[in-house]
Amino acid sequence: MVLQLSAAWDRPALLSTCTCNIMERRDYYEILGLDRTADETTLKRAYRTLAMRYHPDRNPGDNECLVRMKEVNEAYAVLCDGNKRRIYDLYGHDGLTGYSQSDIFSGVDFSSLFREFGLGGFGFGNGIFENLFGRGRTSTRERRRAADLRYNLELPLEEAASGTERVLEIPRRRTCTSCRGTGAKEGAVSTCERCDGSGQAVREHRSPIGVFREISVCGDCRGTGRFIKESCSLCGGMGVLEEVHDVTLTIPPGVDTGHTLRLEGEGEPGEGEKASGDLYVVVSVTRHPVFERQGDDLYMQQDIGIAEAALGASLSVPSLNGDCTLEVPDGTQTGSLIRLKGKGMPRLGSRHKGDLYVVVRVTTPTGLTQKQKELLQEFRRLGQDGEVG
Repeated sequence: MVLQLSAAWDRPALLSTCTCNIMERRDYYEILGLDRTADETTLKRAYRTLAMRYHPDRNPGDNECLVRMKEVNEAYAVLCDGNKRRIYDLYGHDGLTGYSQSDIFSGVDFSSLFREFGLGGFGFGNGIFENLFGRGRTSTRERRRAADLRYNLELPLEEAASGTERVLEIPRRRTCTSCRGTGAKEGAVSTCERCDGSGQAVREHRSPIGVFREISVCGDCRGTGRFIKESCSLCGGMGVLEEVHDVTLTIPPGVDTGHTLRLEGEGEPGEGEKASGDLYVVVSVTRHPVFERQGDDLYMQQDIGIAEAALGASLSVPSLNGDCTLEVPDGTQTGSLIRLKGKGMPRLGSRHKGDLYVVVRVTTPTGLTQKQKELLQEFRRLGQDGEVG
């Protein structure tokens, strides 16, 4: 369950898990692009490549990618397990008939797989990704969890490129310390007389073939089994207290819009045997006035004069890391694309960077002096006489 606390909050996109009972299935090796002799390392790398390609966070709203992601998850879950792989190699999909979804994904630790590739903490851990994998939480404490929370975070492009830390103020609810969640002042609760505290209304109907019992929610106490005579003064009868909790979030370099960061245990607080929920921070990178982002690459437009376009020039242009030099070759035309290698966005989880592409626009000068006009007229005359080219 996820709580929606304000306009800035929403339910996490916890997507449906893959189902294993499908009438027509593709070969698991074909799905991962492997032959049947692939070793464990090759299997992991193939899975990681496909997961990064089809993950719904990178393809929001793309149902085809969601279907492919489910196929990839199931294929890897079977082939990474020695016993299930032997059964599949011998009997194909028929050998796995009777395996439940939990059986298929049992023992598969996707979070450690992504930590192995240096992606731990970048939104590929036990949270949203494991819901895609079909892995449920296995322990009793994990199954009984408080609500997860979602926080939408806007970042400027510069901070998305450099990485940063943010302190988030997260509104949360906890059980009232005064009334312990009852919503009533101490001693100001009475038992519902109609249902005798059960919260249920029972009606019996006798017929020739027996007695039929109809059980419904008690209409007097609305299923609570009690009445509050006087509300708790601390929580106003709500049974919970609102609090603001500060959370420090480390944002890795290279995040893009839609990237999700999971902070375990930072959702609604748990009590007793109930574990705390998780906090999902969904990043949105704001539009930049100069640069347009496309994946790890950046694009910008640069105006140059006709002399610079014709003769070539060295120009200073902005980048996210300060000004850099742009070499304009002679004969450059409007619309030419000049690449500045490594001046783009960092690639998430990698030391490499994308590129900066400068789109050149040749501008026509206005307000020419007499001397400039004479020079241009001479240039035109030389061209007409065949002396320019």
